[in-house]
Amino acid sequence: MIRTSAAALAALLVAAPAIAEPVAYDFDKSHASLVFSYNHLGYSTTDGRFNDWNGELVIDQETPSNSKIAMTVNVDSLATFWDERDAHFKSADFFEVEAHPTATFVSTTVEKTGENTLSVAGELTIKGITKPATFDVTVNAIGEHPMAKTPAVGLNATTVVKRSDYGMDMFVPYVGDEVTISFSAEALKAK
Repeated sequence: MIRTSAAALAALLVAAPAIAEPVAYDFDKSHASLVFSYNHLGYSTTDGRFNDWNGELVIDQETPSNSKIAMTVNVDSLATFWDERDAHFKSADFFEVEAHPTATFVSTTVEKTGENTLSVAGELTIKGITKPATFDVTVNAIGEHPMAKTPAVGLNATTVVKRSDYGMDMFVPYVGDEVTISFSAEALKAK
C-alpha cells in the first residue's frame, strides 16, 4: 500500500503544472537606449541621452505585479550633441552633477494594462528630489532570443515629467517644462 501511494504521489507531481518563477534579466546595453526630449521655444525638439546607466529587471509572466525594475543613471554621461549645452545641463542651473552624480528609478507597482502593455509606477529621484513617476511600457517580445538561444525580453518605456519638479526651472515656460523620457532595451536571462 505504501508503494502504491508513493507511485500515485509521484505521478501526481509529474502531472502537476509547473509554477513559473520570476526571472531576472541582464540588459544588453548594445541594444538599449535611455533618451529624453523637450520643446525648445516652440520651434524645435531637443534630444539627449544618458550613455552610462545600470539596471535590474525581474519579470514574472504569470503574475506581472511581482515584476520589478530599478535603474541608476550616471548623470555626468548626459549628451545632447552640443558640448556647451551639456556643460550647462551638468551645472547647478540644472542637474548639479557634482552634488548629485546619479539619478534613480525604483518601481513600486507593475500593472498589466493590455495584452503586451504595462503601467510601471515608481519613485524617480533626480537632483536629490524624489517624485512619483509612471512609465507606459510596451513589451515588444518575450521568448527565446533567436541568436543568443536564451530567454529574452524587449521593451519600450515612456514617461513625461516636469523638470521644475526636480529643481530645474530655468527658462520655463519658454523652454518646455515637460520632458519625455524614453527607454528601449533588450535583456537576456541572467546567468
